[in-house]
Amino acid sequence: MAWAMRAMQHAEVYYKLISSVDPQFLKLTKVDDQIYSEFRENFEKLRIDVLDPEELKSVSAKEKWRPFCLKFDGIVEDFNYGTLLRLDCSQGYTEENTIFAPRIQFFAIEIARNREGHNKVVYSSVQDKEKEKAADRGEKEKTDNAAGKDETAHKGVDKRGETAV
Repeated sequence: MAWAMRAMQHAEVYYKLISSVDPQFLKLTKVDDQIYSEFRENFEKLRIDVLDPEELKSVSAKEKWRPFCLKFDGIVEDFNYGTLLRLDCSQGYTEENTIFAPRIQFFAIEIARNREGHNKVVYSSVQDKEKEKAADRGEKEKTDNAAGKDETAHKGVDKRGETAV
């Protein structure tokens, strides 16, 4: 059960990362370039924005993925450790949108999603929400400040209408 907790923690950290940093500039491993080039060489037509579980888990898919994964034994730490992978990269980690995959498969797909701009939708939506919150706070601050200045202005005026110095 500890592996499931670790996989979920990994998923949460990764999602926070792509939500707060432009994914196009992320480096997930020391060998991202190698993983990406090998991945696209072997899976050039694989649609990565919305994954079809059959492309990852069917018998024929496993036969194709196995040699790819084994290339990274000794190169990527815990290359075959179980991780959670989002099927639709525009959505978060939910029960319906998550599949269990080896770590190297996660890296290959997520590095490609980052480089090809598919994960930008997560980053952009979070940034848009942050801007909305900031704008809402800014409007409230303007309103509060205007009310505060009004109060301050009245405090500095005595009963005769003169400004206290």
